[in-house]
Amino acid sequence: MPADFKPMPDVGAGVMEIRIHSGSEFRVFYVSRFEEAVYVLHCFTKKTQATRKADIDLGRRRFAGLLEARKGRK
Repeated sequence: MPADFKPMPDVGAGVMEIRIHSGSEFRVFYVSRFEEAVYVLHCFTKKTQATRKADIDLGRRRFAGLLEARKGRK
């Protein structure tokens, strides 16, 4: 597990956020619950305390697209 992370259920079930502190604040939404890969849904620079709704919405859309693309895969 990453050193600084948290679950992001607002984006989707099993989606996590890695927090990177290096002068600027960076965030990565990813999901690693699938056997074949770790999927990065969104990466961005965070400029405010709260995560912007636009970033959450984009992560949510990409996660929904991932689930749609995986339909039928066994």
